[in-house]
Amino acid sequence: KGDQPTNATQFNTNNTAENTTNNTMALRMVYDKAMGFVAKQYTAVLGNQLSQYGLRYEDLLIEEEAPVKEALSLASPDVLTARTRRLKRAIDLSYKRKSLQDYAPDMQLDTFKTEIMSDIQKIKARDQEYAQLNAHNKM
Repeated sequence: KGDQPTNATQFNTNNTAENTTNNTMALRMVYDKAMGFVAKQYTAVLGNQLSQYGLRYEDLLIEEEAPVKEALSLASPDVLTARTRRLKRAIDLSYKRKSLQDYAPDMQLDTFKTEIMSDIQKIKARDQEYAQLNAHNKM
């Protein structure tokens, strides 16, 4: 008789843990689908806004951040020139309250093309690894 309550309690505990895991997985699936939908909508809206001025997503990165600054210093001169021209054009279009489509309606834009993002990710990974290796110096 002493074993029965323990087994019943153990069964209820296991059953509760299994239900919690199943509920968590179900909520995670719903969350992932919802976030995927929202991300697609956000990407479409952002792409439309960027294309109005002829910008790329990478052009929005803050140049004062250390990884971005370093990646830009390592980038080819062509990448820097193109970035500068896009930013100047966007400033000019914004000042004139015009869209790029008013001047170049047939221009094909690759709004989410990446040229420096991989370098930024490598620089961040390097900095994180460096911080982890030198964590003992902070103590």
